[in-house]
Amino acid sequence: MKSKLIGFLMNFWISFSLALYFHTGEREEKCIIEDIPSDTLVVGNYKVQRWDIHTHGFLESAPGLGMFVTVTSPTAEVLLSKLYGPQGTFTFTSYISGEHIICFQSNSTRFAVIAGSKLRIHLDIRVGEHFLDESAIQAKDKVNEVNIRLEHLIEQIHHVTREQDYEREREEKFRKKSEETNSNILWWAIVQTLILISVGIWQIKSLRDFFISKKLV
Repeated sequence: MKSKLIGFLMNFWISFSLALYFHTGEREEKCIIEDIPSDTLVVGNYKVQRWDIHTHGFLESAPGLGMFVTVTSPTAEVLLSKLYGPQGTFTFTSYISGEHIICFQSNSTRFAVIAGSKLRIHLDIRVGEHFLDESAIQAKDKVNEVNIRLEHLIEQIHHVTREQDYEREREEKFRKKSEETNSNILWWAIVQTLILISVGIWQIKSLRDFFISKKLV
């Protein structure tokens, strides 16, 4: 009973969470970048609203409108390329760590004439979530329910571990890059100092030779 109550409260909180939204136009591609660890499940939910020139507002439904969703890995490999409806859910699993590009593009060529060439896309992306099938859990006995929930917990722990490993990897790369930058700055400062000293010595020698040639010393 307690676990069901917690689940209900979590679902209630999630349902009222704010989602990212952005505007786009006819055939215009909009992309976002997600930094994702390797072997991580990504679930994206989106809903498209279209601008109505008569009411001067966004309509909740966009019949006949489709969205191309394309996901590209850090190595420029296409992980997902599919046409969805005005709202839908897409999933993919990353196989390497890095910045993944998620792009959206309308499939409508008549959209500019009909609706003023303006869309609003609501987007919610969840990284590393593994959802429990409550109906499957209820059909099992208590022992199996505990096993399923334990497996889910282990999956979440593995995801947290991958996240931590990825963060350590990024920190290591950043540290090496910082050390290389500091080393380059140090060597550049040394080179500048040597150049200034050389120019100073050359100026002093030239001035001394000038005085000697004029027999001023």
